[in-house]
Amino acid sequence: MNKKDIEKLYKIISEFHNKYLKQYAVKLPRLFDKDGNYTKDALVLCYLAIGYPNTKIVSKEELTKFIKSFYPDTNDVQQARHLGAQSGWWIVAGGRDNIVLNIKRGEYQLYTLEQPYPNFTKGHRIEDTDDFEQIKANYNFRCATCGSQEGKPHYHWTGTKTILQKSHKDPNKPLISGNIIPQCQKCNRADRNRWVYDDKGRVIKLADASFVRSFDADVKEKIYKILYNEYKGKNPNE
Repeated sequence: MNKKDIEKLYKIISEFHNKYLKQYAVKLPRLFDKDGNYTKDALVLCYLAIGYPNTKIVSKEELTKFIKSFYPDTNDVQQARHLGAQSGWWIVAGGRDNIVLNIKRGEYQLYTLEQPYPNFTKGHRIEDTDDFEQIKANYNFRCATCGSQEGKPHYHWTGTKTILQKSHKDPNKPLISGNIIPQCQKCNRADRNRWVYDDKGRVIKLADASFVRSFDADVKEKIYKILYNEYKGKNPNE
């Protein structure tokens, strides 16, 4: 693919972006950087858009080879994955339980330029707002942890209507912008102060160290060994 092809494809992508995707805050990568070189994001997006709407499956190795023709020192191309979940382009990644295409791990395919990546957060970034209605909209009015939808029967308690509540990502910090996720009343109450969550409602660490006391003996022993080695057996009271 020569420079003329790249710039022609980028123009097509830009037109689709303005018409369909800009309203969802999908991020269009710059074609050139400050030094006048093609950006890796734009190159990958253009390569995946070849033949649109009849795009092809592209392997990570193929993408890497293409990028190397512009950036010879490139060893690993991550742009296809980042353009999808982080920037909002509907790029299917193989092996990720996608719902629209059946492709293998290590393969990518641009699915459409007319819809954003599913569940891509639109409007304000989560860390930019404490407007709970906006935050709920960013999560498509679903619990960040279990996925139950507001006003609909709960996934696990089908006789209960789902009510979304403001929940701390980290209960050790105040309930302000950047530290709020929507959780249903069941998830929010169950382990309110025990865990720290990421933006997707996944547990990433303990919020309350004393919760370790409720762990099974073998888990506590493993934790003890890890900490004993890390602190070289030093008395914590010293």
